Order: sequence, then structure tokens, then C-alpha cells
Amino acid sequence: MSRIRILPENLANQIAAGEVVERPASVVKELLENAIDAGASQVFIQVEGDGTRLIRVIDDGSGMDQDDVLLCLERHATSKITSLAELGSIRTLGFRGEALPSIASVARMRITSRPAAQTLGTQIDLRFGKVLKVHEMGGSPGTAFEVTDLFGNVPARKKFLKSTRTELAHIEEVVKNYALARPELGFGFTVDGREVLRLPAGLDTPRSRAERIFGKGGGSLVEVGRQASAGNEETEPGVSGFLLPPDSPAAARLRIFINGRAIHDRLISHAVSEGLQNYLMKGRGVGGVIFLTLPLVSVDVNVHPTKQEVRFNKPTAVHQAVVAAVQAAMADYQQTLKQEIFRPAPGGSGTVQAKVTPAKVYAPVSAHPAPAVQEVLPLFKATAVAVAPSVLQAGSDREAEQGCEAEKSQPPPLSEDSAAPSGGLRYLGQLLDTYLLCATENGLLAIDQHAAHERLLFEALKRQFASKKIVRQTLLFSKVLECTLEEIQILKQYAEEIGALGVEIEDFGGGSQVVKAVPAVLGRSPVEEVMAGIFARFAEAGSGKGGVRAEEVLSDMACKAAIRAGQRLTSTEAEALLAEMQRADVFSHCPHGRPVAKSFTPHDIKKWFYRG
Repeated sequence: MSRIRILPENLANQIAAGEVVERPASVVKELLENAIDAGASQVFIQVEGDGTRLIRVIDDGSGMDQDDVLLCLERHATSKITSLAELGSIRTLGFRGEALPSIASVARMRITSRPAAQTLGTQIDLRFGKVLKVHEMGGSPGTAFEVTDLFGNVPARKKFLKSTRTELAHIEEVVKNYALARPELGFGFTVDGREVLRLPAGLDTPRSRAERIFGKGGGSLVEVGRQASAGNEETEPGVSGFLLPPDSPAAARLRIFINGRAIHDRLISHAVSEGLQNYLMKGRGVGGVIFLTLPLVSVDVNVHPTKQEVRFNKPTAVHQAVVAAVQAAMADYQQTLKQEIFRPAPGGSGTVQAKVTPAKVYAPVSAHPAPAVQEVLPLFKATAVAVAPSVLQAGSDREAEQGCEAEKSQPPPLSEDSAAPSGGLRYLGQLLDTYLLCATENGLLAIDQHAAHERLLFEALKRQFASKKIVRQTLLFSKVLECTLEEIQILKQYAEEIGALGVEIEDFGGGSQVVKAVPAVLGRSPVEEVMAGIFARFAEAGSGKGGVRAEEVLSDMACKAAIRAGQRLTSTEAEALLAEMQRADVFSHCPHGRPVAKSFTPHDIKKWFYRG
């Protein structure tokens, strides 16, 4: 007797349900996708309890006649594809034909549907996969799915569900995902009769829909928009979306869509984080929504039972496109902030008339502006070098995490030969010898002097490094350092990179090394401190971390050279810093992601004094 058997249909459906119907949110997702594929303009989602008691999804789409209502409950029955060739270019959200029979096998289901061209519709009742009743009835055009007693016949699955609050949060996330993906589509979402979300049909733009979904956190969204270059629309990905500002207090959650399909993808998440490099604080997540439009044949959506993962034909090209789009968006965001902060006074030109000598104020600031999209600097990689833990200086990592507020070196003085910045910004004074207070047309602005100066120096160093022209300062008296074997190995292995950073050092025999020049921005810092920071960063490359970014070394240098927190500035020095900020292309965040400025509107100030 054969030991291999064909599984009963109901058992096969329950096994499929184990993959497709993970939780109540999975049911909502599948039914929402069916509604969108049916061409609906309005969808209503009603949930009771945690979703196992009732899920009802009503749409005004094309509807189904009686034959289609019966056929949609068969496994692998679908109207989405008809041939193998179409599997490589899926246009619809659903296509496998497994969702409805899988849901029906683990719940009680009622389907009511009517095509617009027919006067009567069809209603079918099912109990855990078995058809109980089919009959004609009236109703509005479209389809209504009612799912009750979910997992009623598989209590083990129901036992592993999370709390009601968690399950409802997953359902709400699904609804918000497709509300973002389809701004033209109307949504209504209620839980136990309480309205959670109501979005009109045909009235929202992508931006207004995003602002509705993100709520208070969406007031200053960073718009991402990158179209494929002319002539390459069929091969290059288009990238669009909206990101929360890096310092937004709203909960950070990145939603990703490929051709309108909500997915989870580490490649895209990493690319967005890469594009926000030097804007995002360590440990802070990215929030917003990213839409990618790709040729259908360049992405495989048939790699996951719930269609939440995809595979790209050219993942590197996709990653680079997203990075470039996010970088360009942040560059545009800088200009928007500049207009808000340095808004010109009525009748004014809005340009700074300050006579700032860069060599005195922020030496060595380059005169030419940074490119709109920041150039990616190289990664310093190790080949094989073992570095003793004693070489790693704790100060480097600690400064990066804490915003580098404990600098010991004295930065160069600001220029006295400058005028106040013109426009709508008026310097008021210094608070706690750390924050510059300014009056603007929009209220009050507080600027972190260290973070602001650090970013300006960092951008200047990046430009100089990219052009291989970091300004050096030759030491009046060369400094002899006694180095460990590990440090000498670093000097040999990274001689070219360390030289490119503006350090001139020669072997003096034994463990002695002679430092003859250092980067000009660190000219006032102790040579031992400068070299300790460089050794610490390059030691990381040999400790299994894969390499050190040039930006990390340059940000350390900028941090040490910048004006310190707690340093008293004259009005002229403070205004010179503001003038340089106004000229800068990038100024909103320090290289470690801390915000440079915080504004307080008149409404905020009135609320403090109960005048609002």
C-alpha cells in the first residue's frame, strides 16, 4: 500500500492558511488587495475585538457574478493571470488565488457581491471551508466580505495571537499602508463602532494623504522625488515619497512600496539610512514612506507566500537610486530651511553682505559651494592588522554618541571683520554660552553653536578631502611621538589615507615618529590628541568592523576644531557664524545627527504664558 497520499482539500487549505493567514491583519491585507484589484474607489473596513470576532471589508469595485463567487473559493482560482509569461510581469496585488480559500478554511465567511451591470447579486455563506448556502439577493454594486470566528477551528493558532491592542495595531498599519499607496482611494476604518480613520476619495494628493497618515509628525515632510533619466524609463527605478525630518519626535517607521505593493526590504531601508548619513543620530530610525516604480520584469514578487518580499534584478542599481534620491531630497530640504530661517526682510535682497574672511572664521572653508548631492567618500578598509585594545581611545566613540560636547582644544577665533546677516534673522544674544538666540519673522530661533560650527567645518573638510586638498598647517616645532607597534602598523598600512587627511609624519627610528604637519583646522589642538583620534578610528578598521568611513574621521576632526559648548562669543563672532550658516548648502544637523537649530513659533510662546 502506498505511503504517499493526496491531502484532503480542506487540510491543504488549512496548511496554506498557515502561510497566508498569520493573524487578523493578514485577512485585512488580502481583502484590501482584492478590493484595489477590483477597481474600487471606496473601501470600508470594520473590525470587532482583535479581529477574530469580525472583519468586514466592503468595496464598490467591479463585483462578481454567481459563477465567479463560487470559483473564487477554489484553490489557485484567479482572474489576475492566465499564462506563465504573465507571471514575470505581475501588475495586480494578488495573483496566486490562495487567499480566499485559505481564509475560508479557518473562519466563518459570508461573501456578498453584485456586478454593476446586474440587478441582483449573490450571497454565499461558508463555515470553515464548507459551503452552507448560496442565494440571490439585492445590494449595492461591489463586494462585501464578512469574516467571523477567525481561527475558530484551529485554537492552537488563536492561542498564539498577541494582545488585542497589538493585533489592532497590525490591522491599522495595513490600512494606513494602502491608504498611502492609493491616495485617490477613499478609506473608512472602524473598530468596535469607533471611527479610527476616514479618508475621502479623489481629494488627496500624495503629500496631503501622507500628512493625514503621519498626523502632527507630517507637518514638515521631506519630499523625495527622482525620476528615471530620459530614455531610461524602462530600466531605471523611479523613487518618490516623503520622509520625516531626521529629528522628528514622531514614531519612526519606514513604509516601502514597490509598484504600489507594500513590502519589507532591508536593501531599501539601508539605502534610505545611507542617504541620511550625517543627518540621523546614532540609534534613531528612519520614518516616512518610499515609493519605487520599476519595470515589472525587473522585480520578482513571487518569492514570499504573503507577497511582502521581492527580489530585484539589479539590486545595486536600485540601492544607488534610492541613496541618490534621499541625498537630493535632503539637499532641497536644506534650502527650504534656509528660506524659513533666513527669510529676507521686506524690500531686502536676502543676501549676506558680511565680509567674512574664511581663513579666520572657519579655516579652511572652501569658497565654492558643495554639490547638491553629496559625494560618497571612500571607505578605509583594513587588509590584516591586529590592534590591541589599548590603542582604541574611548573618547572617539563617546564623543560621536554624545554629540562631542567635551572638546578640550581651543578652536580658532571667529573673525571680527564681519557684519550681521541680513534678512529676517536678528541676533539677540547667547544663552548658557552655548546657544545663539535669534528673533525671526516666525518667532524665536535657538542655535547650538558647537553643532552649527561643526557641520560647517565638516562640509568644508569633505570638499577638500574629495579634491585631495586638505589644508595643512606646518608645525613650528615638529613633535616626536613614541608609538606602539600597533600604531606603527597603522601608519604603514594607512600611510596614503592618513597623508590625505592632512597629516605629515615621518619615521624617526625605533618607535619614534615625527609629526611635521597637521590639518589646519586642528592647528591649535595638541598633536598627541590629534593623532590619538586618528589612531582610534583606523584601529576600528582592523577590529572586524569592515572599515572606517572617511566621513567618520573628518567628523572627528571637525568636532575637535569647532567652537565648544560653554564658550563665550562676542556679538560679532556670533553674527559671523550666522552669516556662514546662511551661505552654507548644508547646516541643519551636525555630522552626528544632532539638530543645529530649534524654532519656537509665536503660538508656542503664547502657550507658555497662557495667551494662546
